[in-house]
Amino acid sequence: MTENTVPYIDPEKVAENPGLLPYAHTVGGAVIKPEDIGKVKGRALAAMEQQTDMQLNQLYQQMKTLVDQANEIKDRKEASEKIYTAQMGFEPLINHQYFLYEKNDGGHVVSMIAPNEWGRKKPFKEFLHRIRLLADHTWEVMK
Repeated sequence: MTENTVPYIDPEKVAENPGLLPYAHTVGGAVIKPEDIGKVKGRALAAMEQQTDMQLNQLYQQMKTLVDQANEIKDRKEASEKIYTAQMGFEPLINHQYFLYEKNDGGHVVSMIAPNEWGRKKPFKEFLHRIRLLADHTWEVMK
């Protein structure tokens, strides 16, 4: 061959668009492995399910906390209504501890005397709750 001659290239051995081949078209080209589309989609679906389940669980926990708080407020309201309709011979002070009893006639009474301080004869049918007046004038039923 001389310098001016162009080597012959067989058109059957040359790709028109080599960048679109599913494999490397030169010796130094990058190896291209076809992916199993089902496997890729399966991994993506599993990752999406894990992420959304985690987020749903987080929302469920937040919702459960709110429901618990709402129930606690509802219970405090019901206790406060029962206490404010009870007989009380004194003015209760905020953050002081008192005791709610059920009377023999079915009514209720708030007392400053604890159940263990009555002695042998208890003048009430049943001790119900140890309670404390909160700053918002609702009552906390103490455990």
